Amino acid sequence: MSVTRKMTVVQLTMLTAVNMLGSGIVLLPTKLAEVGGISILSWLVTATGSLALAYSFARCGMLSRKTGGMGGYAEYTFGKGGNYITNYTYGLSLLIANVAISITAVGYIQELLQVRLDSLQVGLATIALLWITTFANFGGARITGRIGSVTVWGVIAPVVLVSTIGWFWFDSSIYAAGWNPHDKSWYEAAGASVAITLWAFLGLESACANTDAVENPEKNVPIAVLGGTLGAAVLYIVSTNVIAGIVDNPELAASTAPFGLVFAKMFTPFVGDIVMGLMVLACIGSLLGWQFTIAQVYKSSADTGYFLPIFAKTNKAGTPIVGMLVLLAAQTALGLLTISPDLSKQFDILVNLAVVTNLVPYILSMAALMTLQKVSNVPPGKALVTNIIAWVAAAYSYLALYSSGEQALMLGGVATLFGYTLFGFVNNRLIRLEALNNSVPTQTVSAQHLKGEPVPVNHLNKATSGACHDGKQAHARDAHPAGQQSAG
Repeated sequence: MSVTRKMTVVQLTMLTAVNMLGSGIVLLPTKLAEVGGISILSWLVTATGSLALAYSFARCGMLSRKTGGMGGYAEYTFGKGGNYITNYTYGLSLLIANVAISITAVGYIQELLQVRLDSLQVGLATIALLWITTFANFGGARITGRIGSVTVWGVIAPVVLVSTIGWFWFDSSIYAAGWNPHDKSWYEAAGASVAITLWAFLGLESACANTDAVENPEKNVPIAVLGGTLGAAVLYIVSTNVIAGIVDNPELAASTAPFGLVFAKMFTPFVGDIVMGLMVLACIGSLLGWQFTIAQVYKSSADTGYFLPIFAKTNKAGTPIVGMLVLLAAQTALGLLTISPDLSKQFDILVNLAVVTNLVPYILSMAALMTLQKVSNVPPGKALVTNIIAWVAAAYSYLALYSSGEQALMLGGVATLFGYTLFGFVNNRLIRLEALNNSVPTQTVSAQHLKGEPVPVNHLNKATSGACHDGKQAHARDAHPAGQQSAG
């Protein structure tokens, strides 16, 4: 019998780093130039927060026995409602993020073809790209997945090259001149770009998806996740700061294709065009994969009863086409509603909103880790260390929320609260599904009326020892603490 060879910790570390390096970095040098070189402080804050998040998610993945990723983690503490809102906000975040990726590609296409599009044309081009990449997935993700695994190197190769050989063109006087063009304080500078730098790391929660494919996962998965995240952080920080020392700050801040611009400075405009072409292909490849992924996320949630059944319908190839079209319609509306005179501003709006909605499941997962360790009987000392790291990750998440700005917080808050309104309908469906499947009545237990007065928490021991003469009632009270007594 053949034994499946498993990855070493080094191989998993490399895989984690490669998976994290994607289209999120493509427009970041421009966004960071708006703050200046002092934005490196935001990078350091985000790198620390991302490492804490990555480690915490690695621990969640090792301990959780529920399906559904972050939704499963959240369910340990917040029940079915937490699972639902996690899936809802995560799916919403992906929907928004894909529009931002499409805008990134349009920005590079403008520079590559040397055309200037007005705000409406940018919006229509963004929507057209979303439609093309959605229709390309109708036959299934087998081919488009392979395309994405190749085109991602169109981002990785330029980033690595800038980070290494770019130093030969680095000019300290250019870097110094663009260090702090708006005279921000150290505190302002550290918080100014936290949300936009986190954008480059979104997806780190999936870094522990290869748990079963590595030797000694208990030890090696956290090492690989931390190593991969740290490697990606180093490349992000080095590449964006090298670019800030090659291209003048005003020129960099005005560019919609910063990597093409820096390669044109380093070599020739023709080389810059090649890099822009690679970046466009990388963004399109990323969109191909993510447009299918988001449909699968919604399908998975529909299969469990959280989302409408329409998202679960598939064709013979297993593609949820109807769901993809519904999501595409939402993305089309979002692309039109966020049209801005400045492509960079439209990108800002979408990225900040994507970050805010993505942080909801992050925060819920960090809170759930305490419960998850408790039910997994993790030794108190080890659990305390992990809990402290999770608290750091949660604190960073709140800082990123604050950094996202008032508009993104308001819109993201309204969208999240609307999700709870929808959960009223979802909850009734879950109760019906549990009745049909004869499954454990998780929803029905909390939906039942209490019989008798609930025992105050501080009287539980007294009531259990002296007040209960009926053995069945005593057992029920022990099993169902205050507020959750058995209905019968």
